[in-house]
Amino acid sequence: MTRFVQSEMHPQRWGDPEAATALPEAARGLIEMAFGIDERPAAASVAVPTAELSADLLDGLRAVVGEEHVLTDDATRRLRTRGKSTPDLLRARSGDLGDAPDVVVRPDGHEQVAAVLALAVEHHLAVVPFGGGTSVTGGLVARREGYAGLVSLDLVRMKRLLAVDHVSMTAVLEPGLRGPEAESLLAEEGLTLGHYPQSFEYATIGGFAATRSSGQSSAGYGRFDALVVGLRVATPRGELVLGSAPANAAGPDLRQLVLGSEGAFGVITSVTVRVRRLPAEKVYEGWHWPSFEAGADAMRTLAQSGLLPTVIRLSDEAETAINLARPDEIGGASSGGCLMITGYEGEPAANAAKRAAVTSVLEGLGGTGLGEEPGRAWAHGRFGAPYLRDSLLDVGVLVETLETATFWSNRERLYADVKAALETTLGEGALVLCHVSHVYETGCSLYFTVATKLGDDPLAQWHAAKVAASDAMVAAGATITHHHAVGTDHRPWLTREIGELGASVLRAVKADLDPTGVLNPGVLIP
Repeated sequence: MTRFVQSEMHPQRWGDPEAATALPEAARGLIEMAFGIDERPAAASVAVPTAELSADLLDGLRAVVGEEHVLTDDATRRLRTRGKSTPDLLRARSGDLGDAPDVVVRPDGHEQVAAVLALAVEHHLAVVPFGGGTSVTGGLVARREGYAGLVSLDLVRMKRLLAVDHVSMTAVLEPGLRGPEAESLLAEEGLTLGHYPQSFEYATIGGFAATRSSGQSSAGYGRFDALVVGLRVATPRGELVLGSAPANAAGPDLRQLVLGSEGAFGVITSVTVRVRRLPAEKVYEGWHWPSFEAGADAMRTLAQSGLLPTVIRLSDEAETAINLARPDEIGGASSGGCLMITGYEGEPAANAAKRAAVTSVLEGLGGTGLGEEPGRAWAHGRFGAPYLRDSLLDVGVLVETLETATFWSNRERLYADVKAALETTLGEGALVLCHVSHVYETGCSLYFTVATKLGDDPLAQWHAAKVAASDAMVAAGATITHHHAVGTDHRPWLTREIGELGASVLRAVKADLDPTGVLNPGVLIP
């Protein structure tokens, strides 16, 4: 079995500090002109609260997973605290890691996970499943009140490729595999999953499933929930094994209860996914559109014609103007209008045929091809934006993202209402940028990025903007989240989206699978 050397994400920053780069000079100049430079270094050291768990309880955990896999040291607990939203980082940078778990437990397989859950029920311990730690919606911040302690159930040891079926084109993966690790193991079999969210380098298979993740190549490969054909889940009530066929009519599909459940119903211990042959060629290119509306209409035409490329995304005028689609060139020159990126992954002949058909449609609708250079630049920098956020926080600029989705007929209203809510709340000088991140025959996702000068109370500053934007989404009839999940941040709006009866159904499922409420308490369930 191949083992991978992997870096841990910094507790106060995104990713590997060795991979971070300084702000490009053009970007620094833009920031200084728009907001001024206000150096905001992170706290030099971050303390975690003292853990107070009984020796008997710790011994019970050690008996299940082994002494070396029950960790109570400050360094490990620090690395398993919260996720990576801007509020998470602001708290950590100020020296606040008050949500640190009392113990980090690392099981190795379904049976050990089930045994840990049994102990958690017996001692009434809150359990937070931990994969890559990339949550941006408070999905790793469980409610502690009323519990004997908080366990971070770290799935880092569960990272095996359990099975491959080359005939059916499926693979069984453990939940702790990070995106690159899963792709590496599949590549040895000549296969790919093709799931590339911006968090790809750190997010895990289990996290993809538990949050209904959507990747940058989902137009071609599908959202992660569409890739899942089977699941194995450990719950406090027992084991769920779901997915006996590619499709069935055996009642409601219980896989859908687990997908998007964020560890509130059970712990995913393996995922069976459909896979594809490794693409022989990947080609990305850029297109120019005179307006966001024109580019979005072109995307709709492609989607409804069955001509979507593997990758397609469209930046609005503001995002195009500062080159956010190319993080290493922020602040560089822009030709105006809107930038679209398209990409093709597969056999050269199939790519050429699809590309020719797409080109014909886009040119006919008024698009101007920019060649492959913009596409290569986007592909090169597509995982770099979270590092840019850290660099901006360092100089006093608050940067955060949020996303939603709606039907095509409602796109313009949603875009205008959310943008107005953010601009009104954050005030003069704030930058509100947007791109269409994912498209479907019936609608699309809008992904907003906000940049503004850090105020005296940045947590309250962002909270006010988040509330206003979320209210606008729900008022416009859109979803509160397209691919970031619910966590604790979106939970106040979930009942408005699914109705009181829908919320009651979720509570009933929770009560049946987790009757003592030990799994990720306070997350997801209204």
